[in-house]
Amino acid sequence: MRYVEIGRVALVNYGKEYGRLVVIVDVIDQNWALVDNPDMVRTKINLKRLSLTDFKIDIKRVPKKKTLIEAMEAADVKNKWENSSWGRKLIVQKRRASLTDFDRFKLMLAKIKKSGLVRQELAKLKKESAA
Repeated sequence: MRYVEIGRVALVNYGKEYGRLVVIVDVIDQNWALVDNPDMVRTKINLKRLSLTDFKIDIKRVPKKKTLIEAMEAADVKNKWENSSWGRKLIVQKRRASLTDFDRFKLMLAKIKKSGLVRQELAKLKKESAA
């Protein structure tokens, strides 16, 4: 279960910080939390704009920036995020969004070629099983 708690890592899903991983450093009330990240200014954000992740780091309430950075590095949050299925999916989305027309064309040709090979192998297997 994911709870809004101090040390919970969250993904900002709306606003100017969209797509950024942040850590909840304090809960202001039932709608607002104070969040921080090594490369942003500590700010309050509405909880509706946060998607909670499974990751939690061990920090005290409202830590100093240096303490937060050390805790995030010790917990290896960035690496865990990039290896999670959610993180990989977002990386692929960003990569696809940055493709040019020619890259999309090459991708389409590769998919056609792959599906043709799969179809050939499937036909061979059906023929062998029928014989």
